[in-house]
Amino acid sequence: MDAEARALAALHGDELREALGRRFNLADLRVELAAAGGKRSFELERPSNSDDLISEQDYVLDERLPYWADLWASSRALGQVLLAERGEGRSLLELGCGLGLVSSAALAAGFCVTSSDYYEDALHVTRWNAWKNLGVEPAVRMVNWRELPRDLGSFDVVAAADVLYEEEYAGLVSACLARTLERHGTALIADPGRPMLGRFIDSLAEVELGVIDRQHIPVVDALGSHSVQVLRITRMQ
Repeated sequence: MDAEARALAALHGDELREALGRRFNLADLRVELAAAGGKRSFELERPSNSDDLISEQDYVLDERLPYWADLWASSRALGQVLLAERGEGRSLLELGCGLGLVSSAALAAGFCVTSSDYYEDALHVTRWNAWKNLGVEPAVRMVNWRELPRDLGSFDVVAAADVLYEEEYAGLVSACLARTLERHGTALIADPGRPMLGRFIDSLAEVELGVIDRQHIPVVDALGSHSVQVLRITRMQ
């Protein structure tokens, strides 16, 4: 990671926004999520063109692409589900925080949030978007699912939106859940119907996890209408 991206970690609030504005051409994005009694609006900022962020070096290393810089339908669905949760006194880890909509919704619901991603820039954009909307930041961690940090800890809730887009991620995500969920914790996984969803569900049994509930959340965005499944997962022992 370059020195400019690392330096962002020391910045907060308006100073962070100013630095992000120098690093990216930022565009505004307003998102409305269904919430108790009506809707909850979030004003996000994102790089205006995610294609500009593609790094040949990152791709050669592990075929990494900057999916974090787009807002996916599953993030809207998962954010809506989290707004209905009671977060006070509970910890939450987001796997793949992207632009920070899910983490912001979790913070709004009262969770103590740790946002993680494989891209350093995603962590700082998430921090800014949370601060812009709520005046607070989540804790952030760089996380490679292939080698989780030993001190990452365990959480009452682990949430992830649209993370099953590569074949190997079915097993990796289930292993991450087994490692990071508290004994009586719950995972919330939002998926728009990726081919790997079935393999992921099958892999849960290998780590003594299982699906206990499914919600189908309709989402309408600039790309059209979607039906997103949100799986609720717990330990089976």
